[in-house]
Amino acid sequence: QVQLVDSGGGLVQAGGSLRLSCAASGRIFNHYQLGWFRQAPGKEREFVAAMRWSGGDTSYADSVKGRFTISRDNADNTMHLHMSSLRPEDTAVYYCAANSQSTGITRLSVRYRYWGQGTQVTVSS
Repeated sequence: QVQLVDSGGGLVQAGGSLRLSCAASGRIFNHYQLGWFRQAPGKEREFVAAMRWSGGDTSYADSVKGRFTISRDNADNTMHLHMSSLRPEDTAVYYCAANSQSTGITRLSVRYRYWGQGTQVTVSS
């Protein structure tokens, strides 16, 4: 079992920055993938970014490439999403997620078995 607790959301002005955190515990192996998804009101949940837990492989949605960075803090088993140059369209509930797929980086939410509770990010214009 894997437990994920995400945090760090809040209200920020357009152009600002936020750092989301996802504390991971339980049986996580280096081949696992951890990622971030977001869901805005009335919209489907969409992929934001993902990484392999061992490091190295990363993947980003085109809409956030160059603005968001996914990383892992080995000291405390925490994944972060550093978000900069935020836009009003980034407003959503952000969820961290994990799956045990050992090849590639999947962007499909249905492939992720474990989910955090979500944290709200609101970007004002």
